[in-house]
Amino acid sequence: MTHTTAAPTTASRATRAAVTASMAPVALAAALLVATAGAAGAQTSTTSPSVLSRFEFIVSSGALLPTGDQRSAIKRANMTIAQLSYAVRPYLAVTTSAGWARSRDIATEGAPKLDVFTYDVGAELRADRWLSDGRLTFTPFAGAGAGGRSYNYRSLDVDATNNLAAYGSAGGELGYRRIRFRVEARDFVTGFKPLTAIGATARRNDVSVMAGFRITTH
Repeated sequence: MTHTTAAPTTASRATRAAVTASMAPVALAAALLVATAGAAGAQTSTTSPSVLSRFEFIVSSGALLPTGDQRSAIKRANMTIAQLSYAVRPYLAVTTSAGWARSRDIATEGAPKLDVFTYDVGAELRADRWLSDGRLTFTPFAGAGAGGRSYNYRSLDVDATNNLAAYGSAGGELGYRRIRFRVEARDFVTGFKPLTAIGATARRNDVSVMAGFRITTH
């Protein structure tokens, strides 16, 4: 059984405009974070990494938390994200992420299991280390990116729905020797097509909170 969703042009334009508008505060917040961190670094004995590890890979676990109208569509879900980053500079990294959340469609009878896939590319601004005593470090960051969001039933014979998505993020990474513990929160703005019926695409919002460990080479 296949359903075809035809999203009106006006609704699509409104969704894209809303996503674009939502990124402006994120960019401003990122600039303020880096400026604040730079000032803190000038007043305290902070240092930048002497050796830059270009590639970073981490698998994080956490939760996907629906907000607003999304709370009546999908259930709060456990989430896993694999993230690969390339540090262009000590203060700038390009990131790509793929996430999988195990949710349920609570708007449909029986609340069938629903896989929520997120995939995106973004940029991350990193401040100078706030702590640097030779062993313990802390690096705050903020970022933004865009990509897609897909919803797919595990057992129902219904086509997956695919939507545009954008996010703003903030977090920090605590380091001890070669061990890094990273915490990140992302605020997503996405399109949302009805999962089992024909209808217009709406704008939805949810938040992910993730944490994970990685080991550095230096």
